[in-house]
Amino acid sequence: MPRTGRIVLANYPHHIVQRGHNKQVVFAEPEDFEHYLSDLRELKEALGIKVYAYCLMTNHVHLLIAPGDDTSALGQFMKTLAGRMTRYRNKIDGRTGTLWESRYKSSVVQSDTYLLACSRYIELNPVRANMVACAEGYRWSSFALRLNDYSESTWLDKDPCFLELGPTDAVRRERYKSFVEMATPTDELQLIRGALQRGQLTGGLKFVDEIEQITGRRVLLRERGRPEKMS
Repeated sequence: MPRTGRIVLANYPHHIVQRGHNKQVVFAEPEDFEHYLSDLRELKEALGIKVYAYCLMTNHVHLLIAPGDDTSALGQFMKTLAGRMTRYRNKIDGRTGTLWESRYKSSVVQSDTYLLACSRYIELNPVRANMVACAEGYRWSSFALRLNDYSESTWLDKDPCFLELGPTDAVRRERYKSFVEMATPTDELQLIRGALQRGQLTGGLKFVDEIEQITGRRVLLRERGRPEKMS
């Protein structure tokens, strides 16, 4: 069966997961995480990619990123980022060959409804994996960066939904922290996971209609859910 063509849209956020080949370890030491994040920061600037959230796990990465007007930049970004990490690890391990699965998974995200939900999903990965008790306890995700240094100088991009949380960064950080600490609805988890696994859209039926108008393709969801509204 042929692969489904990947949907990449200019200026839309995309939830991406890239896993190590055969679940092999990608990040073994702090230097490995730091190397990947250094490349992430460099390439986002070079290719005009916005990074809204990330989480580096031992054998895979989650990214919430948005290309600019040039949609080809997203593929170039992921290819270069993966290639650099492969060369880095192969040099350290004295080996050759692939580091990653052949094809990363991606899902276009409905900004107004699911952007913060996807950020929360990504930053809670270490908690769901029982690696830490709370998102703040994990060093290699955007959560700590968002709360501790989400200022004008930080390299993490401020997504539009985060900016709507309050009039100042301090208020936004506190409200976002409360949002992450809330119990994540089961239907929200199922929708995000299912959309990513099948290359579908992370959003509702209105979003399906919106994307059909842009692409001419109707990408139907097998499961539907909606995250709770934030007060």
